[in-house]
Amino acid sequence: MDVNVVGPKVYYTLPFDIPVLGPIQITETLVVSWIVMAIITGLCIFLTHNLKVENITKRQAFAEMLVETADKFVIGNMGEKFRGFIPFVAALFATSVVSNLISLIGLRSPTADLNTEAAWAVVVFIIITQQKIKAGGFFGYLKGFTQPIPVLTPFNILSELATPISMACRHFGNILSGVVINGLLYAALALASSKLLGLIPGAVGAVLSNVPILDVGIPAILSVYFDWFSGVMQAYIFCMLTTMYIANAAEG
Repeated sequence: MDVNVVGPKVYYTLPFDIPVLGPIQITETLVVSWIVMAIITGLCIFLTHNLKVENITKRQAFAEMLVETADKFVIGNMGEKFRGFIPFVAALFATSVVSNLISLIGLRSPTADLNTEAAWAVVVFIIITQQKIKAGGFFGYLKGFTQPIPVLTPFNILSELATPISMACRHFGNILSGVVINGLLYAALALASSKLLGLIPGAVGAVLSNVPILDVGIPAILSVYFDWFSGVMQAYIFCMLTTMYIANAAEG
């Protein structure tokens, strides 16, 4: 296992890039994604075992609150007839949040890899297309590309393809930008610390100039935004767009 140090943060690079089953490779993103799924599965098992009708525990109350929140989010944005999408949207949100926040324990976030968001966006795009075909029929779906006039067909096709691309790139760009900004911040503060403490004369200045004192505290404050707030917000936005696109597609 390789170790990458970015300021005071340590990221562990898993040495998995081994081809298996022909061209399929086990990459770091894939391994961390499995870890994310294991964490979510473990939490679900922990929160839902030994459920009661009366005298429920705080653990069960918390689980019920999460379920009620997911119900209100999906039904409030899509309508009662889309109740069947609650598990999908909830799973998508949980996966996105845990993937975004897993960098806090030193693993590289799977959402910092465009392949992750692209896979989610493709799944959402397939559901959107299925809803459009269900609402207007297959030929009605194809006819929609010629509206309002046939000459706009190429632009309508591009607009259709832009939906999953924009969803994937928006999520990926915000998460990756946070990683890059944090890395630049650590480097800048380390350099500033070296220059400022290097002004101290003698051996004391020589020793302290090698200690990135300014990297302690300041990055942690900004991490509240880049790691916590931004991670949760991007998951919320992705799920909000998912519900809106699917609901609009079902209306024809």
